[in-house]
Amino acid sequence: MGAGVMKSGGGGGRRKRVRRSQAISEINITPFVDVMLVLLIVFMVAAPLMTVGVPVELPKTEASALPIDQEEPLSVTITADGLVMIQTTEVPPAELVTRLQAIAGERASDRIYLRADGANSWDMVAQVMGALNAGGFSNIGLVTDTGGSTFAPQPQ
Repeated sequence: MGAGVMKSGGGGGRRKRVRRSQAISEINITPFVDVMLVLLIVFMVAAPLMTVGVPVELPKTEASALPIDQEEPLSVTITADGLVMIQTTEVPPAELVTRLQAIAGERASDRIYLRADGANSWDMVAQVMGALNAGGFSNIGLVTDTGGSTFAPQPQ
C-alpha cells in the first residue's frame, strides 16, 4: 500500500481553457474625427470660391450684412459698362423681366441681391430695380462694401 503525493493546483493533465475574445461594443471615434476634419478643410477651401465672379467696384457704406438664406442667393449685377448680368450670364435689358419671371416661378424666396458698380448712374440702378420688381422679386438687397463714410456725427 503505497502512499502517493498529489500536486496541488495542477489537476493532472488538464489544460487551461482559452476564452474567445468577445466583440468590442465601443465606438471607435478616431476614424470619425479624421473624416470630419477632412470635410471641414474641404468646405473651408471651397466656400470662398462659391461667390459670384463678376468683378465690380461696389460702393462702400456703413450698412451691416443681411442674414443668409437656406437657398442659394440670386444676384443681378450691373457692370461699369452698363451690362446687366443674372449671376454670371449677360442678359439683354429687353429680356430681363421675362427671365426674372421664369426664375421667380422656380424659387421659394423672393429675395434678390443687386450689385451695381459705383460708376453707374442712379437712373440705371433704379431702372433695373423696377425690372426686378416687375419680374416678381420684391425683396431687393443692395450689395455694398463695408468701410465707407457714414452720416453719423463724428466724435470730437
